[in-house]
Amino acid sequence: MNTQETQTASHEPIDSTLKAETPTHNVFLLTICVTCIVLATSSIASAQTYLSIDFPGATTTILSGGPNPEGTSVGIYIDTAGVTHGLVLNKKGMFTSLDVPGSTSTTPNLIDPQGTIVGSYLDASNVSHGFILRGDNFTTVDFPGATGTVLTGISPTGEMSGFICVDASCVNGTFHSFVVSKNGDFTSFDPSGAVSSNTATVTPSGTVFGDYTDTGGSGHGYVLSHGTFTTIDFPDSKFTFVGGGNFEGDSVGEYNDQADGGHGFLLKGGVYTSLDFPGATGTTATGINPAGIIVGAYVDAAGQEHGFIRMP
Repeated sequence: MNTQETQTASHEPIDSTLKAETPTHNVFLLTICVTCIVLATSSIASAQTYLSIDFPGATTTILSGGPNPEGTSVGIYIDTAGVTHGLVLNKKGMFTSLDVPGSTSTTPNLIDPQGTIVGSYLDASNVSHGFILRGDNFTTVDFPGATGTVLTGISPTGEMSGFICVDASCVNGTFHSFVVSKNGDFTSFDPSGAVSSNTATVTPSGTVFGDYTDTGGSGHGYVLSHGTFTTIDFPDSKFTFVGGGNFEGDSVGEYNDQADGGHGFLLKGGVYTSLDFPGATGTTATGINPAGIIVGAYVDAAGQEHGFIRMP
């Protein structure tokens, strides 16, 4: 990897971007202890499956990765000025706001068992870069020669996943999946028949979860394991998106039914289960840990987006 100083961060909740460089900075942290979240976690978890998550004062909250073994999840929130910030939520209900110094937008996508966070950020020129946060040190990661980059996952053994973008901001356009070996070697790829693809995460065994768009414009999930692609399509769906997976081979994501309704799903042991936050008009699952705890986002009847944690 090329290394250089970095100060920017961004990403969308359900999509990602990347490149290779290295910077070290102190993270700007705003820690907020929210007692109501702590109480809700202990009481609601025992009473029902789902727990709604909202960063204080935010207009939108989305969880995109976790929880790790320490019970910590990551995601984003949008403030009243429309700015996207990263968030870290620990098992005690304490939020930490996370912004790559100098960035206009920051999107964490995953936190590993050691607490390393990966994601993407936008710089002042609206260019998307991947980032790694270890402790207080940020490292920028850009796929060599790519217009825009997003990091989506990192395994405990050091492999990373992400996607490159034709559009520098990685908001629209064509994407291509990639992985980075623990030795820093970049490899891009697309499933057969794909015109665009992106990764969701990579497991310790090197299995990659992601999704792609075919030549007909339909969306499918995929698993890449030992060089073999397997397509994931929720039964009788019009579109399938994979948001995350775990070492056990379970995957989660979103599918659109024939009426274009959006639902989350869990694929475990070859069995699909539809997931809907109670009362939601749309649900997306973005991450699952080895214990089967799922995180994601849902849209309420008023059109507002919230994060959620689903206990198994």
